[in-house]
Amino acid sequence: MIDQKKIGEFLKRLRKEKDKTQEEIADLFGVSSRSVSRWENGNTLPDLSILVELADYYDVDIRELIDGERKSEKMDKETKESLLLIADYTDKTKKQAIIRALIFFGLEMVCCGVTIGSAILVLKSDGQISPGYCVIPAWISIVFSILLTINARSYTKKIRKKNEQTKK
Repeated sequence: MIDQKKIGEFLKRLRKEKDKTQEEIADLFGVSSRSVSRWENGNTLPDLSILVELADYYDVDIRELIDGERKSEKMDKETKESLLLIADYTDKTKKQAIIRALIFFGLEMVCCGVTIGSAILVLKSDGQISPGYCVIPAWISIVFSILLTINARSYTKKIRKKNEQTKK
């Protein structure tokens, strides 16, 4: 089980060994000083990609960071590369979810526009155009709304699961 407090104390000790402030560490890793403070207090853990970078910066094994104490062995190149690949995969998953959401939202907006345009056309036609012309774009708009919701729920479930695993 991961002991966030122990990891936080270890990160703080490593930072002080380098004679750096929280602000300096925050600038180095592109995060806020508040994030660094939360790490060191054991409230949160850095993302995996940042953990790998911290291990490199402090010249410790990633396993040492996760255990919150120094070990005698150094992280081998394969382990580091594997962790970086996992971090890249996580970033790609986020980007894919955002892109899907934008596509579904854009298509939904187009369908809504077509539905409204069809409705206006039907209303102005004095009964010459069937109201059925509004039904298809309306149904497609509903489908895209459902897909957008499913995409969002799927992504938020992944985030919750990741956060629960981090807390344990």
